[in-house]
Amino acid sequence: MITQWLIEKKRDGAVLSDQEIREFIAGYNNGSIPDYQMAALAMAIFFQGMTAAETAALTDAMMRSGDQISFDGWSRPVADKHSTGGIGDKLSLVIAPLAAAAGLAVPKISGRGLGITGGTLDKLESIPGYDTCLSIAEFKRVVEVVGCSIIGQTESLAPADKKLYALRDVTGTVPSIPLITASIMSKKLAAGAATLVFDVKCGRAAFMKSQQDAEALAKSLVTVGRALDRKCGAIITNMDQPLGRTAGNAVEVIEAIETLKGGGPPDTRLLAVELTAQMTVLSNVYPELDNAREKLAGLLENGAALACFRHMVEEQKGDARVIDDYTRFPQPGATVEIRAAAEGFVREVNAETIGRVVLQLGGGRRKTEDVIDRAAGVDSLAQQGQRVEKGGVLMRLHARSAELARSMVESAQAAVMISDTPPQERELIIALN
Repeated sequence: MITQWLIEKKRDGAVLSDQEIREFIAGYNNGSIPDYQMAALAMAIFFQGMTAAETAALTDAMMRSGDQISFDGWSRPVADKHSTGGIGDKLSLVIAPLAAAAGLAVPKISGRGLGITGGTLDKLESIPGYDTCLSIAEFKRVVEVVGCSIIGQTESLAPADKKLYALRDVTGTVPSIPLITASIMSKKLAAGAATLVFDVKCGRAAFMKSQQDAEALAKSLVTVGRALDRKCGAIITNMDQPLGRTAGNAVEVIEAIETLKGGGPPDTRLLAVELTAQMTVLSNVYPELDNAREKLAGLLENGAALACFRHMVEEQKGDARVIDDYTRFPQPGATVEIRAAAEGFVREVNAETIGRVVLQLGGGRRKTEDVIDRAAGVDSLAQQGQRVEKGGVLMRLHARSAELARSMVESAQAAVMISDTPPQERELIIALN
């Protein structure tokens, strides 16, 4: 293979063969193909795109660049869910134990937050002692005894993706649907799930701003997954408004626990049940979606899902006492209430603004090496359509100091729009794929 010829081929819009893609990724992974040639190919893909078959071949090559976890012969169907990320999205913390309570095995490999989008690992590490760095053997053991485990990406799973992701970040090639698809899918497939359900966020605080782009990504993910013999489905959901009433780390874990206790905000509960229902039906645990939704609601009400969460925390060395005593979570140095200047109805809560507020309170990272404040964030957040009185609480800001919290009051106040009349009901689920 002459590397530059292959780059020129894609630059000119031609279709790469499976073998060409495999050899290129193998060469990049072992260091024989340098970063600058991989960057050139990524830019060619960015402008010329890839066919579904090319994207599947790229995904497969990246998946095979490292270890692959096998769950062959397990009695439980193995499934996972992936979200493209948003503000207040703590769904993985609910879905993994809920799916486990329903009879699935959920081996979940999650990431950290960067910028205004939070990360599941950062949230879980708000639980004192919780270990997100298990070995593959220990990861499989926890999945076997609990039904679910959530850890971070290991060095040995899809290492070509880790190299390419860092390169894309500095070469302006992140927003490419084939490259996004291969990045997401290679890690998920290497983790061993036979069923995958995708929550593709759409809106001002989502990676995909338009419904058209979200639908294109959802279609690509599902098409590639099916081409590689996985059962796949996707839901496109609204991320103009934050999900739930919290945004941050510890505060989101608390809200997830409340949902697992049978409470929690209606939007968080609805999406958690809907995504888990898709996982269970595709995995043949339940016969159809209405039946699945009913059964899963019952597992939230009767404590079965909460018991799985507690067991997972214990097996991963976390202090499970936080489930019953929220004061054991990291605590803020100060809390400041944001109050409504007038009575009326909440017309909208700008999710992007809330994300920026949380970031500046210390609850997020500007750079990957930044240390976050796990107690920082927003809770008691008003939701669209809610009626508020003048002086009523719109949200509470948690920060390490009162000075820092007060510095964000004006921005937080501006995130909530109040009108005299109720807004149209929020369309949470935009489309199914």
